Amino acid sequence: MESYEIIWKRVLPELEIKLSAITYLTYVKDLKPIDLIDKTLVLMTKTQLNADFINRDTLKSKILDAFKKAKTDVTDIEIFVGTSIEQYKSHRIEVDNNPKVESLPIDPSYTFENFVVGNSNRYLYAAAKAVAENPGNNYNPLFIYGASGLGKTHIMHAISNYIHKTQPKKRVLYATCEKFMTDLIENIRSGKAYSQEGKTLRNRYRNVDVLIVDDVQFLSKKQSTQEEFFHTFNELYGANKQIVLSADCEPKEIELLDDRLRTRFEGGLKAQVLPPDIETKIAIVQKKAELKKQIITLDVATYIAENSDDNVRSLEGLLNKVLFSALLHEQPPTLELAMEALKFTPQSDVKETLTTSHIIDTVCHYYKIKKSDLISKKRNKELVEPRQICAYLMTELMSIPLVTIGQALGGKNYATIIHSRDKVSELIRISDTFATEVNDIKNLILKK
Repeated sequence: MESYEIIWKRVLPELEIKLSAITYLTYVKDLKPIDLIDKTLVLMTKTQLNADFINRDTLKSKILDAFKKAKTDVTDIEIFVGTSIEQYKSHRIEVDNNPKVESLPIDPSYTFENFVVGNSNRYLYAAAKAVAENPGNNYNPLFIYGASGLGKTHIMHAISNYIHKTQPKKRVLYATCEKFMTDLIENIRSGKAYSQEGKTLRNRYRNVDVLIVDDVQFLSKKQSTQEEFFHTFNELYGANKQIVLSADCEPKEIELLDDRLRTRFEGGLKAQVLPPDIETKIAIVQKKAELKKQIITLDVATYIAENSDDNVRSLEGLLNKVLFSALLHEQPPTLELAMEALKFTPQSDVKETLTTSHIIDTVCHYYKIKKSDLISKKRNKELVEPRQICAYLMTELMSIPLVTIGQALGGKNYATIIHSRDKVSELIRISDTFATEVNDIKNLILKK
């Protein structure tokens, strides 16, 4: 490949034609090529303001397009803020000695632009955007809480995507609480907790600028994990690094959570996400359809929204069902087609008439087990799965607190209900046979 100086000289004329005179003279002309890493050209600018402007999608995409037109092999650019090659060399040494963050994958479609804002999540959106724009200085920690399927994971991924785009030097790590716990357990099990390898694992979570952890309610009752998380939290907070956490409930509702952690979780800003109102649901359906490059009329979007529950994932599931039906019939998704595709009793009516007892009775009848056994503390496999299905169906079909569901199932705690619901959701996703069973039970309940 040619040297980076020659490549840049070839591209500049293309950019001068492609960009407005003001943009070219202000942001591009004085850029200095200083390195070529694989197929990424490193360009130096003197101010962060210039770097932020260049990293915006519109300008960056035009620059990359110019590389294509100039027939170079460059596929990406990196903007370094500095005034000398020596500064850049010091920066590279620091980067090379600091391994890449081992974050869980971030969904690139989960952005602030794709997040539909309504009355139920306006506060959360504003708080998350403020954190993303100035991590470590606004609302630390940010504690997001609310029921499953309302957009907590979307907003956390949006924070990560925004920081990666606007402040690419920031080290962002996104993990679930389960991943944190699994790493810790593996460290202890392998006998490496106090070795250099164990130190490396701890540093993975502590040598970051932004730590985002989903589902921290799973810290409940896990003392060793809480101890490690406490020290990780303290080290990051003390270094003014941003922490973003999410849970299905407020910190005070997480069972057997160490007071030291509870007070720290509550020491920043708590942002609750609530179920969307009908207008927001309609907007979500339209936005989801737009992202799938489909056109949904207002009457179809309204019908889907009115016949959905409060779960955004469920809302998207209904939309997918309508779009798939339209594909099968080779016609646009009309209201008539939507009504045919979604043949079921409206969720609002179901929620008003269903009872926990009816769901339990239906599940017991389906699996031929006694109700007294299902709501007992017995852990037999033939009882655990039906019990978890009950919890899942109650959360999906009824608008009642999780605590009430726990009481109906023999006094199960909050964390157990959450685990049961999520376990069944995952099994439905990976097993067609299991999904069919649950759907059959659901149909029996809805025909009550």
